[in-house]
Amino acid sequence: MRAYTTYADILRPCQKSSAAFYDAALIIGGSLLVGLSAQIAIPLPFSPVPVTGQTFAVIFLGALFGARRGFLCILTYIAEGAAGLPVFALGQAGPAVLLGPRGGYIIGFAAAAYVTGLLAEKGWDRRVATTILAMICGNITIYTFGLLWLCCLIGINKTVLAVGLYPFIVGDLLKTIVAAILLPAGWKLLPPWASGLASPTK
Repeated sequence: MRAYTTYADILRPCQKSSAAFYDAALIIGGSLLVGLSAQIAIPLPFSPVPVTGQTFAVIFLGALFGARRGFLCILTYIAEGAAGLPVFALGQAGPAVLLGPRGGYIIGFAAAAYVTGLLAEKGWDRRVATTILAMICGNITIYTFGLLWLCCLIGINKTVLAVGLYPFIVGDLLKTIVAAILLPAGWKLLPPWASGLASPTK
């Protein structure tokens, strides 16, 4: 028996061709899920960036899929939106969205999925405390990209934080708490050898 580093590894076939198909299905399916979560959006009258379910989907899928698959999943999502599929928040699509105020956050999703996935591969999603830290790292990555791009668009001033950070902190903390409950609880339901980071002895 083998140990699994992420949830996605649990059902991954051993055969190369089947494993490649499995990975591709996860990446495409995950990208569509992120697109659906983007439609859970609340526009804010004082900010060009709406509150959405995307950040939770991005960092949660990163933890479930691992760094490489999580990163490719979000790249696929971005490509879908850039190509014209209405997967961005509020059903929007096209390159103009990526060049607008939300563009930095969307690009940051890919980096955040990678960071969160990498930490999950190291076992950070097994315990509540480290899961919270992993989710915080993912959110910080998103905000870093998003706020830097906002600074490029509107300049470096207090307005950037007021429209691009402060309105989202409480919601992201709640999402982090949910992830911290679900991810470690899931591993506890698996047999001990499955949740280990090293293969068990036979």
